[in-house]
Formats: sequence, C-alpha cells, structure tokens
Amino acid sequence: MPHIDLSPSLPGISAAFAYRPETAAPMRELAHVLLFESGQTTSLSSRDRELIAAYVSSLNNCYFCQQSHGAAAAHHAGGSDELVGSVCANPRTADISPKLRALLSIASRVQANAKTVTPALVEAARTEGATDLEIHDTVLIAAAFCMYNRYVDGLATMQPQDASMYAQMGEHLATKGYRASSLR
Repeated sequence: MPHIDLSPSLPGISAAFAYRPETAAPMRELAHVLLFESGQTTSLSSRDRELIAAYVSSLNNCYFCQQSHGAAAAHHAGGSDELVGSVCANPRTADISPKLRALLSIASRVQANAKTVTPALVEAARTEGATDLEIHDTVLIAAAFCMYNRYVDGLATMQPQDASMYAQMGEHLATKGYRASSLR
C-alpha cells in the first residue's frame, strides 16, 4: 500500500507522476532523452540503454523498473526476455558486446558507490569502443535510475506482478518513448 494517497489504478512511477505532474514532466523528458532518442545524441541502441536501466534497477531491487525497462529492452531489435534475464543475473556471462559489458561494469559502480568508478574502468570501456558520450550517458542512466528506483520504492507504489502488463508497457516505451502522459 502506498505511503501517500496515490491513484490505485496506476502502477509504479505512473502513480507518482500523476500525483505531481510538474515534477513528472522533467523526469519523463530525461528518461525520453536517455533511453528513447537516438541519432546524433548517442550511438548506444535503445535496447542497450534500456538494458542498463533494467540492470541498475535489478541491483536496486526495484521490481517495477526492472520489469518495465526489461520489457522495453526485450521489445527492441536484438532484445529478448532471456537476454534481459541474463544481463540482470550476471552481465559478465550474458550474450552482449564487450563494450556493453564494460559499460555495465561502470553502471554497477555508479549504483553502489559512484566514487568507485575508476580510470581503469573508463579505460576498459574505451578499449572496447565506448565513446565519451556513451560513458557519460551510462553514468547518467545509472544515476537517474537510482533516483527513479528510490522514487518508486520510497513511496511504496503499487507494483503488479502481471507479466503481460509489463510486456504491454515495454512495447509502449520502446515504440513511443517516455513523453506520453498515458503510460500505464
């Protein structure tokens, strides 16, 4: 049961966003830019950016965010539920590129203690082909998802266990992005 009076018909972050739309707008925009937009802004695929979000959410034990962003990653080209599960369980053995594996190492350090992101981790990512923009965005995705996860869990939002709901949400996120206020 949520700690404050949130809409019982809206799951997870959607209820918190509906409660305070003026703070929801910049949070949605940040997620949209980081996870959905492509082209000149980043060379990481939306699938890989969603995998970073799902992985950090799994480390933070945020069921809602892990499931919704995992479903979005699975919906993108090259994604699958099995891939998401393997990344969240152990990215060192998951069937992902060495570059993404190196970026997930950075993301895990940001999640646990950002001061432990070392020059060696950054250099390892660069060695695997990561650009400064990709390193920047990985750090920002990890940091943002620590905030989003704590927002969802700190308010004790409703986190349904219905896998089909997350699959539908993941499809919406993967095809329409994060700006639409109708995310449910």
